[in-house]
Amino acid sequence: MAAGNPLSHVVQHPIKQVPVEPGLLTPEGRLTLLSDQIVMMILAGLLLAIFVPRWVARRRGRDPIGALVPAGPANFLEAICQYLRKEVAEPALGPHTDRFVKYIWSVFFFVLTVNLLGLLPVAAVSGLFGDLHLGGTATGNIWVTATLALITMGMMVVNGLRLGGRHYLAHFCPGPLWLAPLLVPVEIIGLGAKIFALAVRLFANMMAGHILLAVLVGFILSAGTALGAGGGLAVAVPVVLGSVAITLLEIFVAFLQAFIFTFLSALFLGMSVVFHHDEGHHGEVSAEAAH
Repeated sequence: MAAGNPLSHVVQHPIKQVPVEPGLLTPEGRLTLLSDQIVMMILAGLLLAIFVPRWVARRRGRDPIGALVPAGPANFLEAICQYLRKEVAEPALGPHTDRFVKYIWSVFFFVLTVNLLGLLPVAAVSGLFGDLHLGGTATGNIWVTATLALITMGMMVVNGLRLGGRHYLAHFCPGPLWLAPLLVPVEIIGLGAKIFALAVRLFANMMAGHILLAVLVGFILSAGTALGAGGGLAVAVPVVLGSVAITLLEIFVAFLQAFIFTFLSALFLGMSVVFHHDEGHHGEVSAEAAH
């Protein structure tokens, strides 16, 4: 299958489907209950649920001082969490940092784990057991990234209304009231554009690297077919070297895109729950939010 379609490891492969009435979300009349990408998301969740609590619990000792000092993987995790809190959450969320920082951490580690799992050659191993196809990058599926983006939008709208009330509604009409018929639709479109950018940025970047690797591997197959074994071997050497370099770049992109998705989620959430009032203490509120 990989030889016939070099992009087979990029697209979703259904494992369990049920027939449904064709609709907007199911134009082919089938609903996918389980696929290779869903399996990878479940695996990512299980890995985080099993290992993160174990790693965080590791301490230098059991005495009062040693119990406060992380050891082993806990150092790495706490360094990331502290950085996300101080450099990402606090500048955007201000006084609401403690309320939402757990969501920020969860988004980062989940997206990062899914991205990294997508780099493992699981599909090649699963192919040894018949037609079962596992592996793949779930964040290379627009439905997955769109769902993550919609969760962020739900956090924005629900908490904006809960914490800001009329102040949140007022930001949809930042100008005079008589301009509301123009400004309100524009602000709503802007909200949709934020979520669209959040979903497409992660999807496009994770998909692009895998497509590039698939195209490079396809060069070897094409050269072998057109030029014979010698030509295929001659093309394979630079292609393999280039694939290794791109794979290393993909590891960097996995971390980078997880950070960007988390940063934008915190930024958009902060725009919905942090309000600057035009009262006498406007400058004080702005200064506190800036810090």
